[in-house]
Amino acid sequence: MGMDGTAGNAAKASTAAAGMEKADVVIAGGGLGGLSLALALKEGLGRDAAITVYDPGFGKPLTGDKRCSAIAAGARRLLTVLGVWQQVGEAAQPMTIMTVTDSRTRDTARPVFLTFDGDVEPGEPFAYMVPNAILQQALTDAAIRAGLDMRTAPVSGFVTDRSGVTVTGGDGATVRASLLVACDGARSRLRSLAGITCTEWEYGQSAMTFTVEHERPHHGEAIEHFLPAGPFATLPLPGNRASIVWTEKTEDARRLADLPDYRFQEELEQRFGHKLGWVKVEGKPQVYPLGFAMARTFIGERFALVGDAAHRIHPIAGQGLNMGLRDVAALAEAMTDAARVGLDFASPQVLERYQRWRRFDTFAMGMASDTLNKLFSNQSDALRIVRDIGLGVVDRLPRLKQFFIRDAAGLGGTVPKLLRGEAL
Repeated sequence: MGMDGTAGNAAKASTAAAGMEKADVVIAGGGLGGLSLALALKEGLGRDAAITVYDPGFGKPLTGDKRCSAIAAGARRLLTVLGVWQQVGEAAQPMTIMTVTDSRTRDTARPVFLTFDGDVEPGEPFAYMVPNAILQQALTDAAIRAGLDMRTAPVSGFVTDRSGVTVTGGDGATVRASLLVACDGARSRLRSLAGITCTEWEYGQSAMTFTVEHERPHHGEAIEHFLPAGPFATLPLPGNRASIVWTEKTEDARRLADLPDYRFQEELEQRFGHKLGWVKVEGKPQVYPLGFAMARTFIGERFALVGDAAHRIHPIAGQGLNMGLRDVAALAEAMTDAARVGLDFASPQVLERYQRWRRFDTFAMGMASDTLNKLFSNQSDALRIVRDIGLGVVDRLPRLKQFFIRDAAGLGGTVPKLLRGEAL
């Protein structure tokens, strides 16, 4: 999470303090979800709220993460309210249309079975593609401007009681707060320390992610080819460039990623097709194993899970980060509503409101992604016929397609204020 020297000074570099320090909220993890939550709480609880964010990655260069994320309309509204989206600017590419095909790897023709128009509201694209590093830098800059206490260390331990939580940092400091929020990723150490178990499994698949340059303009079209080994997604970036998310069985993904450049190029072209002309890979692919995880509970005493610490789903629908930002919007609103009427914003009742708001939606999205992956990632001709008929039916029902688009954009059901573009 990159900060320059000035930023490091503004972020209150980690030092062991004599005695116990105080904060309103401690957040473990300063990634996209953690910093978004910190900024949202500053917005909701007030500029005087003391928010401390621990992350050993603060100060490290951001160039290592070559991934890009689809930012749904609701998440973009949240980032706009928090003053972050304005900095992303021209690095964000709107998706004007989503096209779905279903074929075998060596098929020369890829019939289109389903298309989605790009607007969730007139003039508002349902999603944008943004490089993670650029979004992370925009969040970091906003956090520095907001005066967040950003500490270059992990949370090493914590003890909760009915009145608060005592957090021990890897910097040697001890902080007393009302709430500790774990935003420390899918392998959350704090989730384990809190004794919260997960329902989880691995898919035996891995995603290769990288950026390509291509000959012809994409016109903002995102294309998802469903292939027997897993989806192959071409996601538009500014200019004649695209982010590729290529899913294969894990052993095949590792083998492909280690091929000589010319052999990898051949395999890519076979899946990429000829619609956008020639294609050229930028850099080496990064490989990420795919799995499912759902925490048995999102909350504990003076403790909450947000983002990947609470849930991990298949990227087939591009919803991972967006689900985390929906967590951010729901938790920040529940806490703000309580604080404004003089209640304890970290009470069991407030945290339970957050859990009710998010857990069913998260579980439903996780199961939908799991089912889609199992339905499409196979060699069965019978299943292929069934799913292609289903896609064709959906394609002929504009109201149903609009429902799916709004839900994927984070605008279905009871929508938190930040996702509606409203201040807390």
